[in-house]
Amino acid sequence: MGLKAVLFDFNGVIINDETIHQELITDILLGENLRSDSYDFQRFCLGRSDRACLRDILKNRGRVVSEDYLNKLINRKTIAYKQKLSQLETLPIYPGLNEFLNQLQQEQLVVGLVTGALKQEALFVLEKISLVQYFSIIVAGDDITSSKPEPDGYLLAVSKISQQYPELNLQPNECLVIEDTYAGIEAAKRAGMQVVGISHTYPLHMLQRRADWTVDYLADIEIARVNQVLSNQEIVF
Repeated sequence: MGLKAVLFDFNGVIINDETIHQELITDILLGENLRSDSYDFQRFCLGRSDRACLRDILKNRGRVVSEDYLNKLINRKTIAYKQKLSQLETLPIYPGLNEFLNQLQQEQLVVGLVTGALKQEALFVLEKISLVQYFSIIVAGDDITSSKPEPDGYLLAVSKISQQYPELNLQPNECLVIEDTYAGIEAAKRAGMQVVGISHTYPLHMLQRRADWTVDYLADIEIARVNQVLSNQEIVF
């Protein structure tokens, strides 16, 4: 057994856009005549899909909405998200992403994306920064009905990779996940995968209790050491 695939989260791992999402959620709530609350955003939204985020925030405020109405809110947010990014001269991509993806390619590892964001949002960003070609599979919020911390997205990623590369005989414990939130880390762990917690959203010491490894930057992830751990060698960092 060894490392065969690396699965990225999107928001908070590839792109530093959590403040944009919070602003857009605030706008939606204001449109519903509801007050925004930063605690609610952290509680209901960080690491989770827009559907789960909006549904639970509204429910917490005593507002139960239909799926059709929820879809309209999500579509409105997606349009606003892309407009916000289009206005930026440079997208807020985390440093070291390009170099890290090149390293994974050199190591002949399969790279995937597992996100609660809609696929069109992820593709919009990846195509804009010319990195979409590195990702063999994308599992997005519109591919599954559940949200992190449920493991469904990561399990679907294994299934998609297995269909594309049947010769790998990929197992969940041969995947490394890069996550920045508690919900994402829990989802990957429940899927039976090793997880690197990257301190883009929470302090390093808070992630250490939850992830297998913790790092400050993508450049700090040592793939060789991860591979040694997955090959049952007692090495940690």
